[in-house]
Parts: sequence; C-alpha cells; structure tokens
Amino acid sequence: MRLYLVRHGETGSNIIGALDTAIPGADLSEAGLRQAIQLVDRFRDIPIDALFASTLGRTHQTLEPLAKATGLTPTVLDGLREIGAGTYEMRTDEDAVIGYMTAVGSWILGDTSVRMPGGETGEEFLTRYDDAVKTIVASGAETAILVSHGAAIRTWVGHRCDLTDWDGAAFSSLPNTGSIELEGTIDDWKIVSWTRRPVEELDPYRDRDSS
Repeated sequence: MRLYLVRHGETGSNIIGALDTAIPGADLSEAGLRQAIQLVDRFRDIPIDALFASTLGRTHQTLEPLAKATGLTPTVLDGLREIGAGTYEMRTDEDAVIGYMTAVGSWILGDTSVRMPGGETGEEFLTRYDDAVKTIVASGAETAILVSHGAAIRTWVGHRCDLTDWDGAAFSSLPNTGSIELEGTIDDWKIVSWTRRPVEELDPYRDRDSS
C-alpha cells in the first residue's frame, strides 16, 4: 500500500502560533484555502483510492478540493486528530510551546510514558493513531491520502518507520500541506519521500526522495 500523510493547510491559529488542538479548531486561512486547491495538482497524476481526515474541521477543508476532483468522499477517523495540548490549549506563550514540544519530543525519543499535562500519554496517542491506520489499510485501498496534523504525523512516523536516512526529520516542523509518502503494510512501513516545504513552494513536487 502507498500512504500519503499530509498536514492540513494553514489556519488562523497557525498564523498566531496558538496550540489549537481541540475540536472543531480554527478554519483554514486564505493561504490555507489556496494550499488546499494546490494539492489537487500535487496529486493529479497519482491514482488515489481513498481519502481520510481527522475530526478537526481544517482537515476536511484541506481535503475538499481533492474530494471534488477525485469524486471520493473522505472518511473521518478520530484517531488521526492532533496530539491534544491539554492545559496548553490555545496558548501562544513560549512556556506553553516549549512544554508541548518537550512532551512530544520525549515520545519521539522513545519515552511514551510521558503524559502531556492535562492530556494523553505517548502510548495512548500511538494506540489511537495505529487504530486509524489499521482502518485505512483494512479499507483495501492501494493508494490513500490522510490529512492530519504536524505533531501527530511526525510522532507516528518517528515510531513506525526507520528514520536512519532522514536526518532527524521527525524533530523538524512539517509545514502546512507538507507530506510524507510511505509504502508498505501495517507492520512494515518505508519512507519514500518527506516533503519539507508547503505545497505551493514545491518544484519539483518531491522535495527529497530516499532514492
């Protein structure tokens, strides 16, 4: 199976640096809406069988142009939602951002017992994201796109893929509409490409390829 994990387009909360993780979340900004449209060109020549979104509205808005272009109806999976910010929700101050990223960083480094203050542990996060990906694999799609969230995508990929050739990418911010392309099965995923720029800046489309 080929699986594309795409971060949603830019939102108003992204612009101000707010830790916006609760449902329904902020809408896409004007730039985010443009990014969503540009994703149609990004995937124009790729035969997509299924689309998946998290429970936050910005992922639905990001997928809307692709859904219209492909005729596919996105499936919403709660497990794809962002890592909850807990007591840091909607804060923009440095202490909150550092606290949030410290917890996420601990998970990426392997200590999944750490709990986000007022939120979930890394183990709880990985369980729900794994369940969502299992549902995607069970759909029978050969190629699927899931639109999710930056910290969630990086953390899950950091645990389920070999990052040897990817220069600490799991610790680098995944930009809005940045994507990671995987190939494999539920128990064995390989990174094919890791796009570290927004879709509107890509030329060529793949910023880096493992080959």
